[in-house]
Amino acid sequence: MQNVIEFEQSRRSINWKNLSIVVVFHLLTIPALFVFSWQNFAAMLIGNWIVGSLGVGLGYHRLLTHRSFKAPKWLEYTLTIFGAMAIQDDAPKWVATHRIHHRHVETERDPHSTRPGFWWAHIEWILRGTAQDHDAATLQKYVPDLLKDKFHVLLAKYYYVPIVLSGFVLYAIGGWSMVLWGVFARVVFGWHSTWLVNSATHYFGKRSFETIDDSTNNWFVALLTFGEGWHNNHHAYPSSARHGLKWYQFDMNWLTIRIFEKLGWAKQIRVFDTEKPAVELKRAA
Repeated sequence: MQNVIEFEQSRRSINWKNLSIVVVFHLLTIPALFVFSWQNFAAMLIGNWIVGSLGVGLGYHRLLTHRSFKAPKWLEYTLTIFGAMAIQDDAPKWVATHRIHHRHVETERDPHSTRPGFWWAHIEWILRGTAQDHDAATLQKYVPDLLKDKFHVLLAKYYYVPIVLSGFVLYAIGGWSMVLWGVFARVVFGWHSTWLVNSATHYFGKRSFETIDDSTNNWFVALLTFGEGWHNNHHAYPSSARHGLKWYQFDMNWLTIRIFEKLGWAKQIRVFDTEKPAVELKRAA
């Protein structure tokens, strides 16, 4: 009961740092609509693939959080740099949040449980309470592997540097209009795509497995997130590198891992049909 009370109290306090960042990025996305060009749009799409797929989906999620495959350090660090450009916080905080989500899914300790409502899971959890601002004890408990790595610790302190550098590159190529599309519009699109995994895939979609949570497989979110929307499959076998199990469940991130495997960059890949379930579940009728 005490945990529930503390949770409800934390929801009332506004996280002014996160609110400021979210508002600024959304506001600077508006002028991008008035300087549209196919070149700028391409910059956003390419950037979204590099950051959303390689950085967040592969780096932050499947590699760092679940260790679904092993990769050489140069690749792990590169993917982490790409993930930092999503402005979804540094890798240790992001990974800790997701590991907490899986351990305490749909409870008061789940950072973005859908039980308080769709919008809490989508964005309100970012704007209220501690959000991903975990204390040292929590990080030590959930991400001791990352805290032992000097690169991850250093990048966590300066995780905003990669996106600043990308802004200079985009400005040199296409001026301020490309910065608006390639940085601000891209970040906002990436935010909502990722947040839909937290919200929509726990509300709308089909369930192949009766997991202990409300996760579903949502084809639309899967398209937006390069395969992360096959969320019920993921919650059934969290450490699997493959989320799209059927031929029609397109999983770009899984295909990329297979390419990495062919290149010798990905090894010891954990897949759905060879591991034991990580949660209690039964086949859906």
